[in-house]
Amino acid sequence: MTLPLMPKATAVWLIEKTGLTFDQIATFCGMHPLEIQAIADGEVGGGINGYDPVKNNQLTEAEIKRCEANPAARLKLTATPNPVARRAKGARYTPVAKRHDRPDAIAFVLRQFPQLNDTQIVRLLGTTKDTIAKIRNREHWNSPNIKPRDPVILGLCTQTDLNAAVQAANDRLVREGKPLENDHEAIDPESLFPSRDETGNSF
Repeated sequence: MTLPLMPKATAVWLIEKTGLTFDQIATFCGMHPLEIQAIADGEVGGGINGYDPVKNNQLTEAEIKRCEANPAARLKLTATPNPVARRAKGARYTPVAKRHDRPDAIAFVLRQFPQLNDTQIVRLLGTTKDTIAKIRNREHWNSPNIKPRDPVILGLCTQTDLNAAVQAANDRLVREGKPLENDHEAIDPESLFPSRDETGNSF
C-alpha cells in the first residue's frame, strides 16, 4: 500500500483537523492505532508539525468527509504524479502541554454542553471521536486523573468559538423540535466530578 508523504506528520494533522477514527488514520498512515492514540494524547509526536495532505494533493476534503461519515471506510490516497511537499504557512497546532489538558476540556464540554455533538467537539478542541467516546464512557487510559476544566481558560479554544458552537447546537435542537439541553444555570463541573478527597473515588 502506498503511504502518504511524511506519514507521522500527516497523522498529526489528521488527528488535529478531522473527525476520523484512530483506525482510519492508522491505516492511511501505515501506523498502529495505539501510536495514533499516543499522538492524540500528547504522549509522542509533540515536536512534529502537522503535514496537510489536502494542500499537498494527497487527500481531498470530500474523501475526508466520506470517511468521517462512515468509520468503516478507508481513506484513499489521491493519485497524483510526484506530489510536491509544501510547507504549510501559519499552521497552528496545540502545544504538548495543552494536549495533556485536552481530556479535561473534553470532560468539561461533555458535562456543561451536552447538546454539542461529537463532530462539533472534534472541531472545537482538535480531538478525535474515539477520544471523546472513551472519556464519555470513562474508558480513557487516564480517566482516574481527568478533572473537567474550561477549555477557554486552558487556551484550547476561544470563548467566541465555544459560544458559536453552543449556539449552532441550540439552533439544531430548535429545528428538530427538541428541548434545549442547557436551559439552566451553569453547573459547577467540580460537583459533577467529585474529587478523590470528597468521595474516595475519582473520575
